[in-house]
Amino acid sequence: MTLQTLLAGRRVSVAFALATLVLAAVLVGGYATAGTDATMTGSDAGGTESGASERVVPPRDNITVVATDSTAFITDEGDGPRKRAELVAFAPDGSVYYRNESHTRYWDVDPVEGTGATVEYLYADHLAPEDCHSESVCTRNGVERVNLTTGNVTHVYSRITPGKHSTRWHDADRIGDERLLVADIAQDRAFVVNTTTEQVTWSWDAQTDFSTSSGGPYPEDWTHINDVEYVELDGRPTVMVSVRNHDQVVFVDMETGLRENWTLGSDGNHSRLYEQHNPDYIPPERGGPAVLVADSENGRIVEYQRHNGSWKRSWLWRDQRLTWPRDADRLPNGHTLVTDSNGDRVLELARNGSVVWSSSIGFPYESERLGTGDESAGGRSAAALGLPNRTPNATNRSAVSEATTLLPKSVVNSVAYLLPGWVGPVEALAAVGLVVVLAAWAVVEWRRRSVEVHLRWPVQIRNR
Repeated sequence: MTLQTLLAGRRVSVAFALATLVLAAVLVGGYATAGTDATMTGSDAGGTESGASERVVPPRDNITVVATDSTAFITDEGDGPRKRAELVAFAPDGSVYYRNESHTRYWDVDPVEGTGATVEYLYADHLAPEDCHSESVCTRNGVERVNLTTGNVTHVYSRITPGKHSTRWHDADRIGDERLLVADIAQDRAFVVNTTTEQVTWSWDAQTDFSTSSGGPYPEDWTHINDVEYVELDGRPTVMVSVRNHDQVVFVDMETGLRENWTLGSDGNHSRLYEQHNPDYIPPERGGPAVLVADSENGRIVEYQRHNGSWKRSWLWRDQRLTWPRDADRLPNGHTLVTDSNGDRVLELARNGSVVWSSSIGFPYESERLGTGDESAGGRSAAALGLPNRTPNATNRSAVSEATTLLPKSVVNSVAYLLPGWVGPVEALAAVGLVVVLAAWAVVEWRRRSVEVHLRWPVQIRNR
């Protein structure tokens, strides 16, 4: 090996080393400067009085309650804010009013009518085989009620289903003192249960109206029914159902069945809806019929207005950070409360589309502003309010943001789901670059050192 070759090889090694240091510095810098998650500060005790702990989110009128999911998919525990599921309430002054971390997952949360600070929420607990007298793992899906001021928790209703992760209930709505309407992912149905007798009094099975060849994989995660809402259409009792894996929101008359001409979206038509979450129905007396929905895989909040027997999009909102939103509620003042799951935040939008309040919290699923009614019950439609569409200004987009738009939405959302919350687009590209640089460096060094591997026993490695 000549001196010139040796020096050239060292320059290459130095270049790889510098590139490695720069990319590593980007990752370390991103981690070090990441904002503190709201779930990492404040009092851990439930039932604290407003103002009893330090402010962790900006002040806002009334209590804001957030239920969070968890990205700890295989294991049930983790030490990061996106790994730990919790039910957390923020006082009007921005302090932590209540927190509960006792369950594996938290889903829907609804205010209890006639109370000032009591909510009902959905939870899931992953159980070991011995905990459910089974040979395999299972999940307890349940509903509990909590007084956020006293911390007193009351059991409402629960059932155990086999398996984990997709075998859960994500939503339950109170439709009477003793009746709950439940979205049942495990059995691809919506049902009403009497919580006193625990008898199912009504149900709609998706197989009544959908083929198992449609939607997601059957039976593993076919419909993923993730939301239900009791509504009245033409004075008739009706259940609005979010059939996520079919990209549809359907309306089921509780006596006659599916009202097919009211269906919003169609299987695989991602320009309308793409694996949506938590649609809210806005009736005619508040400017509807309209449906406000978190269009999750499309990374946007949309509203559709019913006009001449069909659905027309009447509003759209998104910004550069919005990633896999899973809830949107129209408030009585015309603002919209948005839950941005992969964006790790809950935010409030003014009528002009600007963000007037935002809180960082790990992997939120749904949020409620107490005193404003259940979900969008107190709000008006976008058409009635004249809400303008809002999308990122193309001239203000970063090169990284433009690069991510070239990838399929499902890929971007999946990567965001798996990565830690502090990893943004820059950090993600740095991580990919670091892997590429280290791999290339290893190949160059291998070839430069002229190593031979002789495949015989014993294996011999020697320089040529």
